[in-house]
Amino acid sequence: MGKIFKVLIILILGGVFCFVGYNYGVFVGEQNILRTPPSVVLNPENNKPQNVDFSVFWEAWRKAEANFLDKNKLDYKEMAYGAVKGMIESLKDPHTAFFTPQEAKDFEEDMSGEYQGVGMIIGIKSEQLTIISPLKASPAQLAGIRAGDKILKIGEEDAGNLSVEKAARLIKGKEGTKVKLSIRRKGEEKTREFEIERAVIKIPTLEWELKQDNVALIKIFQFNSILTNEFRKAASEILNSGAQKIILDLRNNPGGYLDTANQIAGWFLERGEVIVIQDSGKEEEKKTYKSEGPSTFSKYPTIILINQGSASGAEILAGALRDDRGVKLIGETSFGKGSVQEQLSLSDGSSLKVTIAKWLTPKGDSIEEKGLAPDIEVKMTEEDEAKETDPQLEKALEIIKDL
Repeated sequence: MGKIFKVLIILILGGVFCFVGYNYGVFVGEQNILRTPPSVVLNPENNKPQNVDFSVFWEAWRKAEANFLDKNKLDYKEMAYGAVKGMIESLKDPHTAFFTPQEAKDFEEDMSGEYQGVGMIIGIKSEQLTIISPLKASPAQLAGIRAGDKILKIGEEDAGNLSVEKAARLIKGKEGTKVKLSIRRKGEEKTREFEIERAVIKIPTLEWELKQDNVALIKIFQFNSILTNEFRKAASEILNSGAQKIILDLRNNPGGYLDTANQIAGWFLERGEVIVIQDSGKEEEKKTYKSEGPSTFSKYPTIILINQGSASGAEILAGALRDDRGVKLIGETSFGKGSVQEQLSLSDGSSLKVTIAKWLTPKGDSIEEKGLAPDIEVKMTEEDEAKETDPQLEKALEIIKDL
């Protein structure tokens, strides 16, 4: 009996300590936040510093904790993550986002290897969830998804207020399962319905082939972590192929890492030429990125192919070669993703992706929302795709003959 009594005492004391410890932790957290606001906040009316009052946050937390019906659904970590997400979403910037540890891991996976989904890159344009580009030979592309398509619904969920990150989570899924997408295509009033089976998506990097005996057609799919090495190998092959001219195909390239885009630009620009300008909103904070070489293809006559799926790093590379070398752009106006995001790691493996600046081309043109207009516009139709003809490439090959 004495042993049972001792066990009961220990259990009771343990419960008391847990209760006290939890509440003490909340109390300390409250005091720390109240004493140390995250930054100096300026009152928009008089531009003077004002304090941030976090008491309402903790008041809401405690009332929800005390009054919510189903106590089993109180997940404190998810509540904290939800609060952070709400804070970030209040900034109303489609490119600034909070990632939980799993989402942060998924983001890195998307940029480096393979994942399970339908194989398309999405973003926000004109406040609508938009397909930047379907990946080559992916289920999305094979189903008929095109760059520029607007996503209206994912399954039964309205996509109108979804962040890019949440939409991506809904679209991704286990190989063999299916996802329904309601799509609105530019110039059409009728909604298109797609049911696409998910698969293991292997993210392509680069392909090249010789055209007309002396034209190297280089297709870059995205500026991921392995492109630099892949391009170096391809460059060696191109130099030994007899190629004297280059067509750089950046269609449906959603971008990727800035450093990678800058390294590729260095193959086409003389050392010291400006690649892109990072504009943080203040003249003194503008940062200029310049070519570091090797400039191997800087003298090669070059043409660039772009379309609605050319975004971010693809636009930076195309804009740099257009401004610095007068390289002609052929195709359709690019996506217009010209803002700079920085990935900031947090202590528990979660992260913030924060917009810190906008990209400007070497001549100072903003890419954001406007995109890059082609020097020669050539549109691709559904009929072209069905017949597997490529009028954009045909036009490039026609023009490069005389360069």
